[in-house]
Amino acid sequence: MESGLEESARALLEDCRRAGVRLALAEASTGGLLCACLTEIAGASAVVERGFVPYSNEAKAEQLGVPVALMMAHGAVSEEVARAMAEGALACSHADMALAETGIAGPSGGTESKPVGLVFLAVARRGASTSCERHVFAGNRNEVRRAATARALEVLRASLPVP
Repeated sequence: MESGLEESARALLEDCRRAGVRLALAEASTGGLLCACLTEIAGASAVVERGFVPYSNEAKAEQLGVPVALMMAHGAVSEEVARAMAEGALACSHADMALAETGIAGPSGGTESKPVGLVFLAVARRGASTSCERHVFAGNRNEVRRAATARALEVLRASLPVP
């Protein structure tokens, strides 16, 4: 793992341990890269409760309960679906907080309204409203996936409850 991701992953794990927060992760376009970064570090099992890689729309519906009608109306890469994924990951786990990510890593699949590099990151916490960020990351497929993972680590740390 590259040093920047490892440093951020270690900091997130430590902050979660201190706060007593367990995580669920639902990663579509990163394909589990965030979960892999976290679980590469010894002791991650105290924080990472589970990970989902719902790459297809069917998986989003089956694993996380994302309504097919929602995906049909807004597309799998949308704020609405990212929020539903995060809330579904929380509901289908024993975690305290869930992050969901959906996007277009490329090199194909982009459109004028949804370009390659578009990523939505949503965080759901028990007893709190779900938040979502929209990003368009530059670069090739690998760079988009790594940028989304790096931002997800930051978003999770910033979303932790204040002790």
